[in-house]
Order: sequence, then structure tokens, then C-alpha cells
Amino acid sequence: MAREARALPNRDASERAAPAIQFVIRNSQSAVLQLSGLEPLKITPEFGFAVIGERTNITGSPKFSKMILSENFEGALAIARQQVQGGANLLDVNMDEGMIDSEAAMTRFLNLLGSEPDITRIPIVIDSSKWSVIEAGLKCVQGKPVVNSISLKNGEEEFLRQARLIRRYGAAVIVMAFDERGQADNLQRKTDICARAYKLLTEQADFGASDIIFDPNVLTIATGLEEHHNYAVDFIQATRWIKANLPGTRVSGGVSNISFSFRGNNTVREAMHAAFLYHAIQAGLDMGIVNAGQLAVYEGERQSAHQRGSMARRACGGASETRSGERHRRLHRYRHRGSAAKMQAPSRCDRRPAYGRHERGRRSFWIGQNVSAASGQERAGDEESGGVSDAVHGSRENGRHQAARPHRHGHRQRRCA
Repeated sequence: MAREARALPNRDASERAAPAIQFVIRNSQSAVLQLSGLEPLKITPEFGFAVIGERTNITGSPKFSKMILSENFEGALAIARQQVQGGANLLDVNMDEGMIDSEAAMTRFLNLLGSEPDITRIPIVIDSSKWSVIEAGLKCVQGKPVVNSISLKNGEEEFLRQARLIRRYGAAVIVMAFDERGQADNLQRKTDICARAYKLLTEQADFGASDIIFDPNVLTIATGLEEHHNYAVDFIQATRWIKANLPGTRVSGGVSNISFSFRGNNTVREAMHAAFLYHAIQAGLDMGIVNAGQLAVYEGERQSAHQRGSMARRACGGASETRSGERHRRLHRYRHRGSAAKMQAPSRCDRRPAYGRHERGRRSFWIGQNVSAASGQERAGDEESGGVSDAVHGSRENGRHQAARPHRHGHRQRRCA
């Protein structure tokens, strides 16, 4: 037998390499978050920042809430359509309102969405704090949706039961940094809870890492309380830790939460959102719940684009920089005095969306998306089309277009980069 074995031909190098090749293929596939509405959406590490439209949330949008409460579902569909047209990659739907039957409202609205192909071409995020509402949505939504969210607040047994049901429905899941002790409000608690949930989902619920999205809790800053000063930095550092230690997962967050203390002052809120996203995306934030199409420009090296965002830089700054009490006290004073009168109103040049779709010269792209793989020929085409590549590639010299208009007093000209 030994002589016969020695007489067999040796496997060639390609056969020996086959297992390694198969491992690489599986590993690359696991890095893709595959979702769908009527059309597939593949979120890879190269995809860039994915926008989750937030205005179809009854708890966060007074306009949408008014329409749902008055059963004006046609108007509610119009808001959803605006989010898609504004550049949303996914659409968040929330019906948590004590004055209505949330399960019936979720079912009715999602069924109506299903008859609007221009809206349901993108995946749906079923958003609720009630499991019964989430399951009602899962029963009638098409494609592969995202559940927002489950957590460990009711213990591991309930967490695993819900996770297994979500997997049976074929959905991805957002996991909040929340456990039996409550909401995670510092870096250590955020990382501990996310690591615990990751282990449970992958080892006991048979969840693929690519279908897990963590939300480390975007909490409100500039409230006047010292313990809230570091919330933005803790989220950014938690995002960086998750990307480094929980492979294959994604990170999301409700961006509007960061500025709740400035409700009613949209100028400050938009600037804070833009500054926060700038640093969070650099740390690895994959997606966020935002008002699609209404994000301000934030380019770290251009002072002219941030005159109305100076306070936001102080609040959200670099992830490695510790917030000082004076900065938050200054924000707190501005909030109570009404800073809109003290800040320059956004110019027409500054109001272009930072993460929406822009089109010029029959080409479309996503501002804020990773475009490092673009060829030199494509960049040259951008520069010939009026310098749109400046906003995408961050070039200072090439492709910059400046708009000039007369000053309001008629004797000076103002330039917007």
C-alpha cells in the first residue's frame, strides 16, 4: 500500500493553493453587507458613507408625525420620496406613537411604500423600540431590510430570541449599546457591551458578522452638564475600537442626537452634524441616520466654508482631543442667547449637501464617499467640468471653482470657495 501511495502523482501548486483561495473568497464576501429593496445594495469597505433617511420617523419629524396622525399617508409617502431623491441609500421608518396603533400604521405604510418603486428601490430600516412593531414590519417588507434595533436591556435570553427571529426573516440588525444596567454613556461601557453582543450573535445566534451593525449611542452634548462633555469623542473612539476589534461589522448612529440641545437653531445644528460626521467617518462610521440632502459642507482645511461652524468644531473636534469645560460652557451660553444672530448666515455656496448626490457633465457621484480608486482620466474629466472634483478629492489648486457676486452694499465682491 505504501508503494502504491508513493507512486501516485503529486498535487500541483494550484490544487494546494485552492483552500487558501477559497478562504480569501469567503473572507471577502463576509466583508460585504448585502441589503435590498427592489434593487440590491452592497455596502463594502470601499462604499463610503451610507445615508439613512431620517424624516420618515414619527418621533423625530413633526411634519411626518402630523401626516400620520391625520392619516394623510399620501403626504407621508411624499416625504419618503423626498428622502430618496435627496440621496438616501436606506430609509428609516418609525411609527412609535402612543396615540396610534403602531403595528397597524407600520404595516399600512410599508404596504403603501411597496407600491412606489421609486421609493422602495432602496432598503428599508424598520425602526421601533417595540418588538411587536418590528415583527409587523418584517412580515410585509420586501427585499432584505435592517432592524433598528435590539439590545441586551432585557437580558441575553430575550436578545438571542429576537436575533434568531430576525435571522429567520432574512434581515440585518442594528444592536444598540444598551444592557441590563442601562445605556452605555462612556467608552468602556460601549466597547464592553458591543463585544458581548458580538460574541452572542456570532457564536449562539449563528449571525454573520457582515449582518451586524453596532450603534454605540450618539448622545447630546453642550447640555451644560460636565458629564456630557465627552459624549461625541467617546462615540468616535468607540467606532474606531469596533472597526479594529469586531471584524466584519458595521457602525451606525443617529447623528441628529448630537445637537438636541440646540433644537430650533438649525444653523448651529447643521454645522455640528457636519463637523461630527467629518471626524466619525474618518474613525470608521459606515452609515448614519440623517436628513438626506441637507448636510452642510465640512472640509477641514477651508476656513471660509466653516464660518457658521466654528462652534461645532469646538464641540466635536478631533477624536484625540479632550473637550474642555470652557468650550461647552461657551456652547451652552450661545444656546440660551440665540446664536443665529451672531453667526453668519450660510451663503448659497455653502448650502450644497456634503453627502448627497451631485451631478455635473452627465456624471454622478457621492460627496463624502471614498473615491480614492478613481482613475486619473476621471479626475481630469471632473476638472474640465468645472472643478467638481475639488469637493470630492479635496484638491486645493486643481478644479476649484469660485462664485462671485456683488456685496449687498454694492461696492464689494464676495467669493465663495
